[in-house]
Amino acid sequence: MELWRQCAIWLIDCRVLPENHRVTWEGAQVCDLAQALRDGVLLCQLLNNLLPQAVNLREINLRPQMSQFLCLKNIRTFLGVCQEKFYLKKSDLFEAFDLFDVRDFAKVPTQHAHLTGCAPDDEIYSGLSDQIDDTVDEDDDLYDFVEDEEKEGDDIYEDLMRTDEQPEKTGIDKRECCLQEIRQTEEKYTDTLESILQHFMKPLERFLQDQDIESIFINIEDLANTHRGLLEEVRSSILSYGAKNLYQVFLNYKERLLLYGQYCSQVETATKHLDKLSTMREDIRMKLEECSKRANSGRFSLRDLLMVPMQRVLKYHLLLQELVKHTTDPAEKENLRTALDAMRVSVCICDLAQCVNEVKRDNEIIRQITSFQLSIENMSQSLALYGRPKIDGELKICSSEKKSKQDRYAFLFDKAMFVCKKKGGENFELKEVIELQHYQIRDETAGEKDNKKWSYLFLLLDVYGRNGYDLFFKTRELKKKWLEQFEMALSNMCPENSTANNHDFQMHCFEETTSCKACSMLLRGIFFQGYRCTRCKMAAHKECLGRVPACGRNSGLYTHLLYPAGFPKMEVCQEYYGLPPPPVGFGQPLHLSKGDIIELTRADADLPWWEGRNLTAGQMGWFPCQKVQPYQSFASPCDLRFAGNMDRTAAKNLLMSRSDGTFLVRQKDGGEFAISIKFNMDIRHIKITTADSLYRINDKKAFKGLISLPTFIMKSFGVARARYDFSARDRTELSLREGDTIKILSKKGHSGWWRGEVYGRVGLFPANYVEEDYSDYC
Repeated sequence: MELWRQCAIWLIDCRVLPENHRVTWEGAQVCDLAQALRDGVLLCQLLNNLLPQAVNLREINLRPQMSQFLCLKNIRTFLGVCQEKFYLKKSDLFEAFDLFDVRDFAKVPTQHAHLTGCAPDDEIYSGLSDQIDDTVDEDDDLYDFVEDEEKEGDDIYEDLMRTDEQPEKTGIDKRECCLQEIRQTEEKYTDTLESILQHFMKPLERFLQDQDIESIFINIEDLANTHRGLLEEVRSSILSYGAKNLYQVFLNYKERLLLYGQYCSQVETATKHLDKLSTMREDIRMKLEECSKRANSGRFSLRDLLMVPMQRVLKYHLLLQELVKHTTDPAEKENLRTALDAMRVSVCICDLAQCVNEVKRDNEIIRQITSFQLSIENMSQSLALYGRPKIDGELKICSSEKKSKQDRYAFLFDKAMFVCKKKGGENFELKEVIELQHYQIRDETAGEKDNKKWSYLFLLLDVYGRNGYDLFFKTRELKKKWLEQFEMALSNMCPENSTANNHDFQMHCFEETTSCKACSMLLRGIFFQGYRCTRCKMAAHKECLGRVPACGRNSGLYTHLLYPAGFPKMEVCQEYYGLPPPPVGFGQPLHLSKGDIIELTRADADLPWWEGRNLTAGQMGWFPCQKVQPYQSFASPCDLRFAGNMDRTAAKNLLMSRSDGTFLVRQKDGGEFAISIKFNMDIRHIKITTADSLYRINDKKAFKGLISLPTFIMKSFGVARARYDFSARDRTELSLREGDTIKILSKKGHSGWWRGEVYGRVGLFPANYVEEDYSDYC
């Protein structure tokens, strides 16, 4: 058995790779193992599995796929711990870039060989750097075994909030169980807040300064006061009014629940401050242990309990969704949904939960930015002033002034690209800051040569189209990734509809909790949360800019042009990247990729140029009409999914270019039927058996006809409908428009985010912005 396969089996035995990972498949190659390990996350988890707490996972980045800097930082952390705690010689270890660029990947499984005594076969590792796909999406299942601080907090929350188990019930009793869970968990949560105040905060006031108390407990007194009142009203609603007015209770508490924005943004700093004090002062550590014993017999520390409020606020919308799901009477169910939407209570809770999740994500981004900042010499300004990081890595650059290519390392943010010179390790020297507001991008394919490194480029031109930069990339895949991130950065800085209704919207950092003027939902995160008009100071989400009221200043000078609704959707049949450009006066070109779905906003059958919105990329512009064809609605599962007579090879060729979850029903030469489905980037074939006039795919499920099969399979993946617009901030996210139907691919990954597919595009989206189809429960 090849050494890399032995290494993969060992990683599975160590609970680092899942048992069904693609490295175990029949056609697996060594590049599959390299792809799984090259961000360093699983290697750090391996060390923790071998020696608990060998690596502090808070010091590594668990989702570094867009950042070469963070991937290499993770790998260097792994290598450092191998020397410090596992006493491996430096000569026995690989270099960080050996793994990231897989240029000498044979050294990676060789570390396993030191334990097993196997000799490596160097031939299978040659040329791996050309096989690595830099655009591959994250495999959510890959990180299932990685410890997560949030999951630990979930366990503490579930333990504290555990309610009395109820016998299995049906019908209306399930609704009563939901109401009971809402009431009981609110009681237990309020008791937890009271316990923190009584058993921890008050005793510690005699040992700590006021500033320390404020840093550790934040606004937990205000939270306790809020939940005393909320608990009283929840009890009254459920016990006295049959929960008919429960939605109104949460609506009334919307503003008061915004206290969680402050708490959740500061709780991580609070726990670090607590850890620091307990480490430095023995009397504090002993007092904390004493408080814990009095509060809960030592089961939970103060650090544990401080994480509970953040978990609780994220549960409210889930509890309410369960209530909707188990309201069995159709009229009452619809009335409850209508009431929730009309009074916007679901917006209050879901919006707040999403806001909290974004605060947590932004705190992680701030940590990334700080790492970048500390590594760049002569960087005088804060990188956070330039928005969120999009991507970083090596490139070659030449300009109108310097014609020769220069090796550089670049950090791309929303507003600027920082061009640096590598000085070794994680240190860089800043050479140039390119502010994107003065530039536009243009793709350039004329000089590209297949398999020739550094021949893939695009141009960064100034607004006049004269001077600029040529950016060269090692592979076509890397160029594509950088081009997408440039387009996203430019879209964030100068979004569509930024001048709608005479406004002048700019990216803005809001110091206070602010709501969008168009949708009344909160602006998300802790920096550059949205856009503010420089004239009237109105605030809005990126996705809402086209729906805000007219600007309060000089609003009579401009009338926003509204296009007629009801234009059809088109599918791109030929690619278009801006050449030839639209006629003068038409506007910016709309880039098209084959398979994209375009919603027309202006079209005339007699004119060669149409305007539309690319639903796949979330952009708007003009394009030649011959590049698109009518979009075929896939309303009928039977018509869509039945492919007729087809063999395995033809089915595989048809499905390989599609997204995960795509499938078809085909008839084999012998007259039998089979399902071919794309799953985890591979094509699986499932035999359909027939007996007693029924079609079966397993022993437990039978169907009266083939028509029922596609419907069942589509439902098994899960479907949701977008309730609000959402605008993606980078290529990992999925833009949504209200009413879109999303195929749910995974509910794992980032807290509060799911992975799904809409209009052929796959990405992450906020779970609170959609409503699952619960028709199976009706």
